[in-house]
Amino acid sequence: MTSSLTVRTTELPVGGPLLDLLPADADPVTWLRRDEGLVGWGVAAQIRTNGLTRFSDADKWWTETCARAEIHDAVTEPGSGLVCFGTFGFADDPGDSVLTVPRVVIGRRAGRTWLTLVDDATYDGPASAPVAPEGVVFADGALDSEHWMAVVAEGVRRIEAGDLEKVVLARDLIATAAAPIDVRWPLARLATSYPMCWTFHVDGMFGATPEMLVRRERGLVTSRVLAGTIRRTGADERDLALAATLARSSKDLEEHEYAVRSVADALEPHCSSMNVPEAPFVLHLPNVMHLASDVAGVVHDASTVSSLHLAASLHPSAAVGGTPTAEAVRLISELEGMDRGRYAGPVGWMDTTGDGEWGIALRSAEVSGDTVRLFAGCGIVADSDPEAELAEAQAKFVPVRDSLAAG
Repeated sequence: MTSSLTVRTTELPVGGPLLDLLPADADPVTWLRRDEGLVGWGVAAQIRTNGLTRFSDADKWWTETCARAEIHDAVTEPGSGLVCFGTFGFADDPGDSVLTVPRVVIGRRAGRTWLTLVDDATYDGPASAPVAPEGVVFADGALDSEHWMAVVAEGVRRIEAGDLEKVVLARDLIATAAAPIDVRWPLARLATSYPMCWTFHVDGMFGATPEMLVRRERGLVTSRVLAGTIRRTGADERDLALAATLARSSKDLEEHEYAVRSVADALEPHCSSMNVPEAPFVLHLPNVMHLASDVAGVVHDASTVSSLHLAASLHPSAAVGGTPTAEAVRLISELEGMDRGRYAGPVGWMDTTGDGEWGIALRSAEVSGDTVRLFAGCGIVADSDPEAELAEAQAKFVPVRDSLAAG
């Protein structure tokens, strides 16, 4: 059982980039978009969970931790006071997951910056600069390109046979450096290069996700659904033409419809009203473009259902699993040939009211010492082409791969 925590939040002068405040080797956590959000470090309390009950076990522990905490919050913004950060396994087995309370958190929102200290933690000001990775080399993970395309072809065959409508198949890439990697370096590069995404790090899992699984704030719940992707060329006119092609693509529109439907169906029991867009828009990122839809609703059970509970009810959506979900997850386990770990699982933060933001751990990797395991996945439907899906996966490796470059 976690002992009672004493928490104090005070306002700070608005300073430089939040990532510049992270010290080295201090269990850092981050959740940032356009330099707003939260960074923190140290461990005041933590629970590790796994298996089918990983979400409910973590949610129960958080409720109990909040009930025992003594909180003095002079800011009262979303993300001030006592907060936790979590990253959750994709699959039920093994499903290794973690929820952690940092000793120090610095937040920024709407022109306000604040400092939260837990128990006897102190804050000494800006930290040393991050160190660039050295001698990074890349190698195939569980499957090389040819074997992975064969897996995609088998996925298409199963779909054509009527086993399911869509399956998301992922692959991994292994990066090895000459020395342990300072995660602050790729985080800073991701935050700069992908300002439209949420840059995150919790317990070794990091990335820049474009997909908000669920945000709950003061009664309003929103979810950004991405499904349907095309790689950018870097030429503006050509990319505009590709965006128009994506918006008309029956294959991508079908994939997107599955994903939106799965999110709307999962949120509907918790909402008194909902807005589900009739058609997606095209989200332009530096490396790819996605079909995107923002689903919104007004929650009626906020007192009993936390944002983490909502994230659990949404996971895995069709965007990262497939349709129907149970059949798709079984096929992923059969075909992928790797353990996803926490790739494509929920990652984010939550406060004492249960409000919070949970993204999907996409454009992501797991760092451990001098090794980084990168992940990328693609939605496979009946007319998917293995070579095109391989190119899409390679494009999705780009954000993390580029973030590990020293230049």
